[in-house]
Amino acid sequence: MSGAGTRLGVGTRFRLDGETVEVVEFASLATGMEVILKDARDRLVRMSVRELLTSDRAEVIPADRGPAADDGDLVSVVLARLTKEERNDVLERAEHVRETLTGYRSGSEELARPGEPRPEYAPGLSLGKRYAAKAAELGVTVRSVERWARAFLESGEVGLVPKKAQAEGGLSHADPRWVEVAEEVLGEYEEESRPSIKLVLERVGARLEERFGPRVVPLPKRTAGYRWMHELDRRHPTFRLSTKRNREIAARPVGVYGKLRPTRPGEYVLMDTTRLDVFAFDPVTLKWVQAELTVAMDWYTRCITGIRVTPVSTKAVDAAAVLFQTYRPRPVPGTWPKEAAWPDHGIPRGVLVDAEAVHGPVTGAVGPALAAETVIVDHGKIYLSAHLTSVCRRLGMSIQPARLRTGRDKGPLERFFRTVREDVLQVLPGYKGPDIHSRGLNPEKDAFFFLHELEAIIREWVACVYHRRPHSGLVDPHLPSVDLSPAAMFEHGLARAGYIEVPRDPDLAYEFLEVTMRTVQHYGVEIRGRRYDGPGLDGLRDMAGSDISLSQRRLEFFADPDDVTRVYFRDAERRWHTLRWEHAPGLQMPLSEEALQFARRLAAKQYTYPNDRLAVALLLERWNLGLGNSLVERRMALRLSREQAAVDLPPEEASEVNVLPSVARVLSLPEQPSAPAIESGTTEQGDDDADGLEELDEELDFYATALKDVDDDE
Repeated sequence: MSGAGTRLGVGTRFRLDGETVEVVEFASLATGMEVILKDARDRLVRMSVRELLTSDRAEVIPADRGPAADDGDLVSVVLARLTKEERNDVLERAEHVRETLTGYRSGSEELARPGEPRPEYAPGLSLGKRYAAKAAELGVTVRSVERWARAFLESGEVGLVPKKAQAEGGLSHADPRWVEVAEEVLGEYEEESRPSIKLVLERVGARLEERFGPRVVPLPKRTAGYRWMHELDRRHPTFRLSTKRNREIAARPVGVYGKLRPTRPGEYVLMDTTRLDVFAFDPVTLKWVQAELTVAMDWYTRCITGIRVTPVSTKAVDAAAVLFQTYRPRPVPGTWPKEAAWPDHGIPRGVLVDAEAVHGPVTGAVGPALAAETVIVDHGKIYLSAHLTSVCRRLGMSIQPARLRTGRDKGPLERFFRTVREDVLQVLPGYKGPDIHSRGLNPEKDAFFFLHELEAIIREWVACVYHRRPHSGLVDPHLPSVDLSPAAMFEHGLARAGYIEVPRDPDLAYEFLEVTMRTVQHYGVEIRGRRYDGPGLDGLRDMAGSDISLSQRRLEFFADPDDVTRVYFRDAERRWHTLRWEHAPGLQMPLSEEALQFARRLAAKQYTYPNDRLAVALLLERWNLGLGNSLVERRMALRLSREQAAVDLPPEEASEVNVLPSVARVLSLPEQPSAPAIESGTTEQGDDDADGLEELDEELDFYATALKDVDDDE
């Protein structure tokens, strides 16, 4: 066998542009060496030697046999496919063959081992005697030793590998038609329930018989068929993983993976909603509810720019509220550590020169302020609603829906949801696990966090832990070994891009609210049975009898479903006005749309003709808030959820979640002070509050013992 090179001279043949040519002459010019080529029709072509050897147009046709790229796998590749035991057997057999042929196990006299060569394998003996001695030593036939020696001389150590181990990584040979039909049958179970291997083998045999005729395609034996199914299960998962996971794997793209590559903060913002794996307490209905988390994430920095926890289901206005937080972050609570706050303008402190000396003490925001350029959402109704799309259109944000049933299009956000579950939710009371197989016996009995408290815990964990912890997905290509946190990546992106998109007009925040078209009456405007009025409506009242058309009399009013005590109105001069609900003076807190609807249903069960004032009063009585006595509310919730006086605290491990101030404040539950004395003219706060509410026994029976501890303190 010759080497890898071939001679280039007169008579050497090439395949040039699909035709066979032959070198007939060399020419030495000032520009370099050239050759004259002649094809089958005696046409001459002149070409430089460099172009002939390096161009994709030409390919040499060697005159003699030599090594080629398609001759087979290297020895190292074949040995790498074997198991450790199989590889040791092959190497040991190679030593026996080398000793038989040369007298030395290493194959060289210079590397002889002690006692070599042994008398029965002395080089002076004939090969026949040495074959017989080795066969007697190993307990095999002489023909087997001769076959080993011949394979070793032809292919080296690869020739000693068993044929079964070389074929398909240790699998026995199977007819290609059987393998093709087996993959076809497995592909049909992508969206079906999991079958047994026996059923799949029977279906493969039946389909082969129908397609090619009986006994035309040989079927592997039962054991080999099971081995092949386990091997094919790696390509088409069917038997070993969950069916949901198998569908996700089957939906993977067959080509090269690709993704959007953000280059600066705010270029792409991911938004999605997930069901939290923890129960929460609804302060409106005083019931345990499922909670959903809606999050906005800046793709470049992995910074969380918007968070909202909602009960049961998320609405379009909730998604708009999360996007609004990206546009205008909330202020930092006073209990947060100073380093967790971002400056109000959103620029990191590391970019400024002594920001506190210039602007004074930094109050801070919970995250950076970004005017997103592109919002990536899924195909949920809340994200493709007219409300959210109109807001994005007004603010110049483009909406890019992800592909259907393709979670990897929002991969960073899906991974964040898993991080929240593993780092936060599973250490909180009320954790129920990611699926029904992980659920505890009765997780509801441990849940005592209200929805707004659960949201505060997640916000604080994001600001204090997540934003400041190195993220494996954040990599600078120029410094791949440097660990970057989302906060550090924001500074890096600002230094790289030189700017960030920030909101230009704070009044654009009203665009995120829900729009309602109404006419202005003499008493104000009525929205869903609630009357609102304010100085901003002066000059627009009593337009019902005018000659203006109805479409012109209807004006836009912007309402927040989480606070129905006020709506907002923009006049002809583009100035904003706040309109108050007529019953708002009786409230000292925001009242959501859902809370008011619940209060109306509560009042309708007691009174024939209830009004909103009575409904709100009953709701406050049900909450037992009085003048904002949230500690009593806490005691009621604990009594209902746990039915015991003490609170079981989480384990004492020092986790990152337990040290958050908001969690520690709730879990500590210091001793309650004595409740203030009840005046004669105030609403009674005792056990008689449930009188007259017999129809709500299932919802209100906790009043029998909810305030027992308060009465004892008095």
